[in-house]
Amino acid sequence: MLAAVDFELGGNGQPTDAALYYTKLTIGTPSKDYHVQVDTGSDILWVNCAGCMRCPSKSSLGIELKLYDLKASSTGKSVSCDQDFCTDMFNAPYSDCRVGTPCEYQVTYGDGSSTSGYFVRDFIHFDQVSGDLQTTSMNGSIAFGCSSRQSGELGSSTQAVDGIIGFGQANSSLISQLAASGKVNKVFSHCLDSSDGGGIFAIGQVVQPKVKSTPLVPNEPHYNVVMKGIEVNGEALNIPTTIFDAGSNRGTIIDSGTTLAYLPNKVYDALMSKLMVRQPDLTTHLVEGTFHCFFFSKKIDDGFPVVTFQFANSLSLKVYPHDYLFAVSENEWCIGWQDSGMQTKDGKEITLLGDLVLSNKLVLYDLENQSIGWTEYNCSSSIKVKDGTSGKVYTVGAHNISSASTLNSRMVFTFFILAISLLCNLLK
Repeated sequence: MLAAVDFELGGNGQPTDAALYYTKLTIGTPSKDYHVQVDTGSDILWVNCAGCMRCPSKSSLGIELKLYDLKASSTGKSVSCDQDFCTDMFNAPYSDCRVGTPCEYQVTYGDGSSTSGYFVRDFIHFDQVSGDLQTTSMNGSIAFGCSSRQSGELGSSTQAVDGIIGFGQANSSLISQLAASGKVNKVFSHCLDSSDGGGIFAIGQVVQPKVKSTPLVPNEPHYNVVMKGIEVNGEALNIPTTIFDAGSNRGTIIDSGTTLAYLPNKVYDALMSKLMVRQPDLTTHLVEGTFHCFFFSKKIDDGFPVVTFQFANSLSLKVYPHDYLFAVSENEWCIGWQDSGMQTKDGKEITLLGDLVLSNKLVLYDLENQSIGWTEYNCSSSIKVKDGTSGKVYTVGAHNISSASTLNSRMVFTFFILAISLLCNLLK
């Protein structure tokens, strides 16, 4: 049964608002709803569990936080360290494993925040696409992390959710587990609506719109692609062409779990210089010690250039001023491009494109053919996906399960500075 699956989306990519996108998962028997951040840059699903230390209890996102309780679900089971999932997860026998001992995990993110706990297995209820804008229930037995301890911003952020759903390529990810059980193909897409919030998130082959793709860099833990260059208003940015070499830099990372976009220092400096060519008298100031901001009363799309990224296979990605600039107060705008400040152990800098770049585009991840692609799209509309069993084509519409934000636009920007899905192994 190679089904298409529809996930409801909430949140938005605005740094002064939610600064993340999340979906709702229904887990256990009796079932309960949990809201988890959608993250294509990590590989496991985890939720906060009963007895968790420093797990958040309140959220400003307008959602009720819940704790998963293994004992309260009749279909829930613990995953022991001697089971295949655990050995596959670590690509090696679990050290000091005794039969029946829980399979433990720890994930540390780029800002130093971490979550740790143990794996469990339970039924997750999915919305299988069964007609135009229609779904029926489909169950899948999924192993996921049960968080018993958190540190850093994960446990204290006001924009808290119940966990994170990793849509990475590893065998431990939710889509890989569903594919291994024969329920879906390893193809999914998202369309993140930065204007109204929410958007489209679905598993299945996209029939409409048509999406042009570029190959994934092989043998990488994240969704890495080969960037060929950057244009500003149609003019090539004067940067060394070797700076994006996939062999040494591992390519450019595409990641929905990161809010902004991070560029190597030389690229960042050249881009920032070009952005200000039209506004030579504009002065910038720092906000929260991180963001270069300025006052501008005219239309930003008229005052600043379009930035276009060029990738292998002649695939381009345009980013408009209203995408990379965000307002923090009346007529005060901040620039979303960031100097990555991150290096691999061989001294090579990292290029990472998050929601700032990915919003308002349908992004298609085809793991069956090891490619990724995108096209500009109205993310409040709908797409057409093919049911893998019947071959029928159905319409999947946009969702917005967000509540009205109560955050102040001049908020402290701690949460989205996390670049939360940059796992420590990214730097290895």
